[in-house]
Amino acid sequence: MPTPRRLLVTSALPYANGDLHLGHLVGYIQTDIWVRLQKMLGHDCLYICGNDSHGTPIMIQAEKMGMTPEKLIEQVCRNHQKDFADFHIDFDNYYTTHSPENKALVETIYERHLAAGNIVKRTIKQLYDPVKQMFLPDRYIKGECPNCGAKDQYGDNCEVCGATYTPMDLKNPYSTLSGSQPIQKTSEHYFFKLQEYETFLKEWTHRGHLQDEVMHKLDEWLVEGLKEWDISRDAPYFGFAIPGEKEKYFYVWLDAPVGYMASFKNLCERRKDLDFAAYWDKDSTVELYHFIGKDIIYFHALFWPALLHGAQFRTPTAIFANGFLTVDGQKMSKSRGTFIKARTYLNHLQPEYLRYYFAAKLSDRIEDLDIHFDDFVQRINADLVGKFINIASRCAGFLTQHFAGELAAECESPELYHSFAEAGNTIAEHWDKLEYSHAIRHIMALADKANQYIAEKKPWALIKEADKQAEVQAVCTMGINLFRVLMIYLKPVLPQTATQVETFLAIPPLQWHDKDTPLLKHRIREFQPLITRIDTKQIEAMKMAAQEDITQTTIAPPAKTAPDTINLDEFAKVDLRVAQILEAENVEGADKLLRLKVDLGEETRQVFAGIKSAYTPEQLIGRHVVIVANLAPRKMRFGVSEGMVLAAGSADSKELWLLSPDSGAKAGMKVK
Repeated sequence: MPTPRRLLVTSALPYANGDLHLGHLVGYIQTDIWVRLQKMLGHDCLYICGNDSHGTPIMIQAEKMGMTPEKLIEQVCRNHQKDFADFHIDFDNYYTTHSPENKALVETIYERHLAAGNIVKRTIKQLYDPVKQMFLPDRYIKGECPNCGAKDQYGDNCEVCGATYTPMDLKNPYSTLSGSQPIQKTSEHYFFKLQEYETFLKEWTHRGHLQDEVMHKLDEWLVEGLKEWDISRDAPYFGFAIPGEKEKYFYVWLDAPVGYMASFKNLCERRKDLDFAAYWDKDSTVELYHFIGKDIIYFHALFWPALLHGAQFRTPTAIFANGFLTVDGQKMSKSRGTFIKARTYLNHLQPEYLRYYFAAKLSDRIEDLDIHFDDFVQRINADLVGKFINIASRCAGFLTQHFAGELAAECESPELYHSFAEAGNTIAEHWDKLEYSHAIRHIMALADKANQYIAEKKPWALIKEADKQAEVQAVCTMGINLFRVLMIYLKPVLPQTATQVETFLAIPPLQWHDKDTPLLKHRIREFQPLITRIDTKQIEAMKMAAQEDITQTTIAPPAKTAPDTINLDEFAKVDLRVAQILEAENVEGADKLLRLKVDLGEETRQVFAGIKSAYTPEQLIGRHVVIVANLAPRKMRFGVSEGMVLAAGSADSKELWLLSPDSGAKAGMKVK
């Protein structure tokens, strides 16, 4: 048994303004597997997380939804926790950065740096939206690239030519919030003197805390030289006010990582056996690990260690970064139905399928992970069902039917069992070093050996011979024990299946050291199906549902929310026309859509409408409706939609009514 360690593990805090999608889950599944391994090895390991709940985007989103930021983050946090739980991601504590614990810790860190002379104030120029009456973050400013002239580029970099610049450099800038032309205004801001920590960071980043790719990237930034970091934002802003200020707030990226500390502080308040100082004081011997996405390395590997070190707190033991998720080799796409929310996936497929697939693809390097759904189906069906579960299903029936579920008293092949148990040392090392794909390959190679053993022994043939009964029991006992060892190795990935196997084998929760001792002279229960094959129809249904999700949100706005206003010129751009429905039919695999063929007078079009809950195809044929005729065609998996049918609906979307013209209207007429 290894010497028990004390570890505190965190995952990047998901932003509290929208749903989780499959790309988010790469990091959380990676972390959860690692944490579950540590706990199985007997280590004292705590896993904490929470929602990143401050910033302009949340303030803007809440305004759009007609609710307070507090109400928005409460709903999003609840949704996130439900998604995480259903993917078997088991946090010891899940909290929010909008908390009294976080406020107190942020102020402590700020005040310690202020006292040390690490915080300065100076006046800067920014772009200001005169309509919304607020300073604009880069993401809310667009204009023409000053380098290549490309239109509709954000205020920090051009997606066409790759140039970087400041918002003030944009040509013809406009606010994406109001459409108005921003003006330049000056404002006094607080800055953290990050450059004061260059020497510390050059040493810290080379002491084994980071992956090699991260270390080399940071070397590039350090060579360029570190600059002061703007840690304040002007009102209106949703966040913590800077002490002594009324119109200045801490930038979200200052208080977000402090949320790790706050979540643990909250856990300490509920668990009196935990001591906050023992984990976070500068002399702490507890191991601290951060798992993050590669897009937030700069904040976690430079700003965060400097903030902690300068405020007399401990720094991370290690930071592990993961890559992004691609689908079929490309970025997730809403138009192709591959931008899939976590909940959409859960509505169609088992969570452990994704956990296993990610594990089979992940490595210790910062590489993008690609999910190809044909490969996804093949790998789950071949590995988990065809290899792993097959071992138990082939042996359990003989034991329950012929031996009342009783396992033999001895291993039929001690050498084979010993080789499986010994392999656990290497597999645990693979898991611990984040070499997940190596671990999976090793486990599946063992599964092949187990199936080969059973195939060679042929218990189905031996059972027909009266004098071979004891041998059948011994062979099937051996098969069950090899399956049990493989379940130990896969338990960090398949926790729900492990619980079912523990019930089937009538044993306590499996621990890693259980691999060393076979299960003998023990009665098991009747085998029940554990993991079922994936049907490709499930994948298609999920993709269709993902396309239906595009224009929906899981956070319904209140019924009395007033819509944003538009002017007459903007409304005049919408071409509303009368159309007659010529054909209507259900869309296979889509819960809400009907496929309509409509007559617009001079042409016919195909339109997909989400009105299936209120109308049958038979009710629609021949009916006149109003459609948006100049809406850009939208490519969907089941065809191209060439317009939008207008309907009214209740706030909860449980009732729908098509908008229809009075009698006498003809197809093609313009609605005025």
